[in-house]
Amino acid sequence: MFPPSPGAAPGLRGLFAGRRPSTRTAGFLAAGAGAAVLVVLLLTRGGAETTAPGTAAPPAPSAAPAEPTAIPQPPTEAEPEGGGVLQPGDSGPAVSELQDRLSRIPNVYTERGADGQYDDVLTEAVARFQLWYGIRGDEEGVYGDDTRRDLESRT
Repeated sequence: MFPPSPGAAPGLRGLFAGRRPSTRTAGFLAAGAGAAVLVVLLLTRGGAETTAPGTAAPPAPSAAPAEPTAIPQPPTEAEPEGGGVLQPGDSGPAVSELQDRLSRIPNVYTERGADGQYDDVLTEAVARFQLWYGIRGDEEGVYGDDTRRDLESRT
């Protein structure tokens, strides 16, 4: 190397004279980290919006998205009054349907014909069905939602 000329600017060694090496290293690391953050920001912001030359950018949505429409539900059978629960003392077409469904399950309700009366025989048949098929959630002998769901799935 050439000897330093008088009056010339000091070399790199002269610039960092008196500083510890850790300060110099920390400065380079900080500058590198800042540059890396800047590159990441530029790439993530500009990358998604740029398009190839000669192509049009997709149009921005001009209106708010439409509100979701209600999904049509299949028609359901009319439930009897009382929230769909049938119990001893009830009568009517819903009780007749219960009698008909229970008579399709072997050895649960052996009575012939549906008279539409929720009597003791029907109460015992409902309780038997609940016991044999492990139905819980309804009172014993009462045709509630859990018993209805299970019986309708079997008949």
